[in-house]
Order: sequence, then C-alpha cells, then structure tokens
Amino acid sequence: MKILYLVIPCYNEMEVLPTTSRIFRKKIEDLVENHKISEQSKILFVDDGSKDDTWNIIQSLSEENDVFSGIRLSRNRGHQNALLAGLMEAKEDADVTISIDCDGQDDIEAIDRMLEEYDGGSEVVYGVRNDRQTDGFLKRESAQLFYRFMKVLGADIVYNHADYRLVSSKVLNELENFKEVNLFLRGMVPLVGFRSSCVYYERKSRMAGKTHYPLKRMLSLAFNGITSLSIRPLQMITCMGILISLLSFIGVFWSILVYLQGKTVSGWASMTCIVCFVSGVQMISLGIIGEYIGKMYLETKQRPRYIISEKTENKE
Repeated sequence: MKILYLVIPCYNEMEVLPTTSRIFRKKIEDLVENHKISEQSKILFVDDGSKDDTWNIIQSLSEENDVFSGIRLSRNRGHQNALLAGLMEAKEDADVTISIDCDGQDDIEAIDRMLEEYDGGSEVVYGVRNDRQTDGFLKRESAQLFYRFMKVLGADIVYNHADYRLVSSKVLNELENFKEVNLFLRGMVPLVGFRSSCVYYERKSRMAGKTHYPLKRMLSLAFNGITSLSIRPLQMITCMGILISLLSFIGVFWSILVYLQGKTVSGWASMTCIVCFVSGVQMISLGIIGEYIGKMYLETKQRPRYIISEKTENKE
C-alpha cells in the first residue's frame, strides 16, 4: 500500500488553518479507510517563517493527531522554496506526494482521481483549473497573458496549472538534482520528464483570510519563471537590435538621398523621437540582460534554498 504525503506550504495562515486542516485530515482518513493509501500517510505542513500563530497551530495539530506533522523554515523564503523544502522532507518516507495550498481553494476531491492516474502509471499528475471564474478581471487576464507568453517563449509548462500536483518519489529523487536557487517548480517538474497526466477541477474561493499572492507578487513570480526557464528574451533583444539597425540603415540612406536632393528641413521633433525610442529600447534591453546576470550571480553563490529551524515532535 502506497504512502501518501500531503505537502502544504503555509505563510500567516492562522485564520484558515483550523478549518482546512480538518478537511485534509478527513480526506486522508477516507483514503486509508478505502484502502487507497497506507495508514502511514501524513499531512506535512511547511511554515514559511510565518509571523502569526501558524506554527503554534501546526504544533498543536501534530500533538492531537499523528497524521499531522510540520517543519518550520528559519525565515520566510517564499512559496516555491517552502514547497521544495516540504517535498524534499517527504520524499524519504513517501511513495507519492501531493502538494496543495492551505487556503482550501483547490478541490480536495481531485486527489482521488490523481491517485487513480498514479495507479495507472503516471509519475506526475497535474491539477489543472477548468476556468478562472473565481479570479478578478485583472488577475484572470494577467494569468492568461502569462501562460500565452510562456508558450511563445518555448517554456514547457501546463496551461492553468499552479502547484496542485501529484509527484512520485522517483520524480522527486531526480528533481533533487536540479540545483537552481531561483525556483519555479511548475516549470521545473515538466523538465524532469516521466509519464504525466492532468486532472481537471474547479477552483473555489478562499475559505478564510487574505490571499498572499496579490498582483505584484504574481508578476514577480511570472517574471522569475520567464527568466528561469527560457533565454528567448535575450534572443528577442538580438532580433530587435538587428531590426532597429536595419531601420537605422534605411533612415541614413534616406537622409543622404533627401540631402542630395536639397529637400532637408531642420527640425528637432523627428530627432527627439528617434533618440527617445532607441534609448528606451536600450534601457529595456539592459534591464533584461541585467536580470539574467543577477540570476547567474545568485546561482554561483550556491546558498541554501531553505533552512529548517524546527520540526514537530512526531516527525521521525
């Protein structure tokens, strides 16, 4: 019987954790009762350096029921690092892990179908949203634009998939070999390979508390994903430079031709527009190049992606 670990990153989730923890526990108990998973299966919370009572709640849950366990990071490292910490912690004991957010928005019932796909031979099962009706207009449109842009850049990510996924221990062992400091797991997991499939579900509204992923953080994650998975932006800069150089050459030729015809007229508007346009392109290009150089700088330091400061008592 396979051992399942639910890996759940948490950051300042004291409002929603008491509610969703009961839902997660009920699901594990039902799966055990129906002989779909082993009695050794657990729910692993990862406290990403919360500033509220999240860790105290996790400790209390682990004392009340052995199905709960938890680890606490030494400081806030971000959702992706916290999720990786949980996956790496679970892989030694679990045959399969399912990562899911703490807010209760992901359909817990999709876990049954994920396990069926795993039993059918899939090493990775992606939880994919049917639609984005629960999102606001700005968040929905920006997310759709992000996935389309990533496809144009050639990044291998699953459309409308976040971090609700089943991953086998075999995949996690290979994922451990990826040493990136700048993490974007929804793009890294497909790079590992192995047989995969998708399970579609309807995402609900948050049960309690406030989202920790406002538009600013979403844009930051999106830009990190783009620069972590593709060098296409650098290639686009090269193409843009070639195009601007070609246009400039045509402009120079035209200017000489007009001068020889004696039709030149002194003026600053056209010159100002050209200078502003070229300067803007240069600044954008330097910014993109700088982002890649900055990531190279961080990668060469090889700092730890996370540090675990505490574990609950019942964690073996």
